[in-house]
Amino acid sequence: MSNIEVKNVTKFFGDVKALNEVSLTLEEGKIYGLLGRNGAGKSTLLGCMTNMLFPDSGEILLDHEPVVENDKALGKVYMMSEKNYYPKELRVRDVFRWTEEFYGHFDMECASRLCEEFQLDMKKKVSKLSTGYNSIYKVITALSLDLPFIFFDEPVLGLDANHRDFFYRLLLENYAKNPKTIIISTHLIEEVAGLVENIIMLNNGSIIADGVCSELLDETYVMTGPAEVVNRLSDGKEIIGQESLGGLKSVYVRGIRPVEVAVEIEITKPDLQKLFIQMTR
Repeated sequence: MSNIEVKNVTKFFGDVKALNEVSLTLEEGKIYGLLGRNGAGKSTLLGCMTNMLFPDSGEILLDHEPVVENDKALGKVYMMSEKNYYPKELRVRDVFRWTEEFYGHFDMECASRLCEEFQLDMKKKVSKLSTGYNSIYKVITALSLDLPFIFFDEPVLGLDANHRDFFYRLLLENYAKNPKTIIISTHLIEEVAGLVENIIMLNNGSIIADGVCSELLDETYVMTGPAEVVNRLSDGKEIIGQESLGGLKSVYVRGIRPVEVAVEIEITKPDLQKLFIQMTR
């Protein structure tokens, strides 16, 4: 079974520890959401997994082989990033051609069709593309590759609501036809909540959650009501976040939901974005 193993990876930029002994396993054929605030270490982690950055300690294995300077392993993974890795004077069609040269397994027919649907002129130079279309040509490149691992780092940067929705639908169609391991790193948590199966949550360079998204949500509940009553009922429980408004208080609790509570207390299930905000405050 194909996978990527990250083992105790630490990465410094000067005195700043961007990753702190991060360990995780990416399993075959799953869609992962990589979540974290600005500077949490998301792009650094993806960079280390694709050999664009070198860890200061730890190791990363792809199918049990180190990824560092390993063309065989790296040929199985592609990362779409907000950075441009091709010369800006290249035309979009040239980027597709060179991607085929580097990786193989590139579906030019699919790329051409997606360019038509996104209304992207393949003869246009990358340097002349708007922010949104700069993201679109990279998304099309990634979706046209038949590789075991595809990483998307902020894939919808600059895209309007219609284009974002179209991208998510294309991603699911692509995954359904040819299952692969996908990571989506994004700040638009509400939009990807229905797409991702597993969540990896980073905070200050460390993993604070790694598991099945539905299970993470199921094991958390929100207790809302008068502050005095909420404080009494949540005493001794694992509290992961709280917020107050006037005399009302909401407490985010991890554990088994109580069967019976005071009549003035409401028990609800958090959505992924609310849970993320509480866990990374």
